Amino acid sequence: MATLKEILTRRPVAATIRLTVPAGGARPAPPVGPALGQYRLNLMAFCKDFNARTQKYKPDTPMSVTITAFKDNTFEFTVKSPSVTWYLKKAAGIESGSSRPGHVVASTLTVKHVYEIAKVKQSDPYCQYMSLEAISKSIIGTANSMGIQAIGKSIIGMASSMGIQVQKEFD
Repeated sequence: MATLKEILTRRPVAATIRLTVPAGGARPAPPVGPALGQYRLNLMAFCKDFNARTQKYKPDTPMSVTITAFKDNTFEFTVKSPSVTWYLKKAAGIESGSSRPGHVVASTLTVKHVYEIAKVKQSDPYCQYMSLEAISKSIIGTANSMGIQAIGKSIIGMASSMGIQVQKEFD
């Protein structure tokens, strides 16, 4: 339950804007400019702050950002790491997943790749309280739906509990 002070200090929200912007590449041009401009938000303040927060990522990495615009023309935003599908495609070295997942294998990944992606995704606001095993299971499921096979011995127990078949060739 919110306290009286929290209720009185809440600012009315004008909109919630969700964008995908390249890391370090926020400019007042489309898609950022029109999305923020219609709510009369300070474009340059957002661009500078976003670029400062995403400078540790490689340029052109697609970052998901959620902007909360308030009625007094101020804003807050949260930046999430790139999507799991983007990481999987980069790790597998493919442009897109299989056209027939489950029938045609687009590529294979090792457990190490899945674990590294899970460690990065654990820093996301929605995943910070999830265990690495739970995040890894989710990543394996996403990989299977893209036609990417996860291979390795230490993944067998994790995958079999999900009902997923795994190749046993590599360590």
